[in-house]
Amino acid sequence: MDEADNHEAVLRFTEKLAILLSESGMPRMSARVFAYVLADDADTYTARDLAEGLRVSPAAISGAVRQLVQAGLLARGREPGERSDFYRIDGDDVWGTIMAQRKPFLERYIELLTEGAREIGANRAGGRRLEETIEFYRFMDEELGHTLERWKDRRARWVADGG
Repeated sequence: MDEADNHEAVLRFTEKLAILLSESGMPRMSARVFAYVLADDADTYTARDLAEGLRVSPAAISGAVRQLVQAGLLARGREPGERSDFYRIDGDDVWGTIMAQRKPFLERYIELLTEGAREIGANRAGGRRLEETIEFYRFMDEELGHTLERWKDRRARWVADGG
């Protein structure tokens, strides 16, 4: 497959994944940028690279990369002496890194929900729902820790097998 055919294949896949990501709540352009960076071969991208690769205006890229950086799905950097930022997926373990970044949010949810449950009171229906939500987030926090450890082991085996 030549470069042009490969780029077209990346774009077709990007659009398919972007639809799925946007159906799950990610803004459309952010979904397109993330899918493109995930599927394309380069290690880093400037906003111009992304605009050219996705065939959109640079202005369309600006908000998308800002949202992806804030969500922890992309990392922003800058080479010494350069005027443009670059964007990349953070780390070799893409999904382990992304999921590990979720743990502090789970902890913040637990703190806020605990405060709300105390203020509202467990004797009220809303307070009981908050208590159940707290328990759910505690469960998710514990399970995420175990899952990330199991993923680290599985990924190491996958890499050792040539993955």
